Amino acid sequence: MTRTVRATTWMSLGLILGTSSGLAHHSFSAEFDINAPVRLEGRVSEMRWANPHAWIYLDVEDEAGNVVNWAIETRAANGLIRRGWRPGDLAVGTVLIVDAYQARNGTSTASLANATLADGRTLFEGSPEPDEPQ
Repeated sequence: MTRTVRATTWMSLGLILGTSSGLAHHSFSAEFDINAPVRLEGRVSEMRWANPHAWIYLDVEDEAGNVVNWAIETRAANGLIRRGWRPGDLAVGTVLIVDAYQARNGTSTASLANATLADGRTLFEGSPEPDEPQ
């Protein structure tokens, strides 16, 4: 195999593998229920700046006094940055009020609509549009 053929093969393979996660992306309405809004207040246990979605992990006390760790899906990290979010905004321990939409499977997973910090500053995520890529 020539060097050119080998390089072309590796580049093609890289392009195919690099786009596979985009092809597997889900729609909002497949995973979350727009008719099941939730409001959560808790402390950030982790913020994962990732693609195709960033995640906020929030420790929330339930009615029985147990702490439940919620996984809150957001837009991609670069989308959050374009909306004014910065990695330092959600340090571990930050108190956060979240408006979100519950996962259809009933787990402690939700899709973010917006988040409000203790100082009243709102980190807007945006309302989900069922046909809009998340």
